[in-house]
Amino acid sequence: MTIWRNDQILHLIEQLGIVRPAELVVRGIPRTQLYRLVRKGMVERQARGIYVASQHPITAHHTLAQVAKRVPAGVFCLLTALRFHGLTTQAPAEVWIALPEKARKPWIDYPRLRVARFSGLALSEGIEIHRLEKVEVRIYSAAKTVADCFKYRNKVGIDVAIEALRDFSRLNRGQATELARFAQICRVTRVMQPYLDAVT
Repeated sequence: MTIWRNDQILHLIEQLGIVRPAELVVRGIPRTQLYRLVRKGMVERQARGIYVASQHPITAHHTLAQVAKRVPAGVFCLLTALRFHGLTTQAPAEVWIALPEKARKPWIDYPRLRVARFSGLALSEGIEIHRLEKVEVRIYSAAKTVADCFKYRNKVGIDVAIEALRDFSRLNRGQATELARFAQICRVTRVMQPYLDAVT
């Protein structure tokens, strides 16, 4: 059995960015060693089951990286995805994630989660993988998010959806086909068309 030194564990945590104790246990590092590093001030516990090296550089997307670690099946969507893609002036108080219809709602003390239920192609299509603070994060593309906002306009507000469409059309000229594809997947082609005509 490999005996891990403190500096080796710290190096591993730095490589992973944000860790959960189970990720260390599968590598043969007992939780007691992690807790010892916390007591020594080399590692910080940020939330329930979430640890980082004390020197970990915090970015603007830190909350997304944390949630991605705790809800790996989730996909960031709607207001959170709009914010990520720079398509809204809104600053959502909650983190929006999409989960399959029958998936259990995760219990997270912080940040507050807003779960949207997606199914079929609306769940599986348009997912981009980004690395934030060394954590793999799943988030819907800008075009998919705009279509989602029209589908969930009762949740996010039609004004937010229109603003997102306007910003998307301005920033992503030539991607009308992509937008049309997701409008079809989300079954909002007829709803979006008048607004699309107005901004093009």
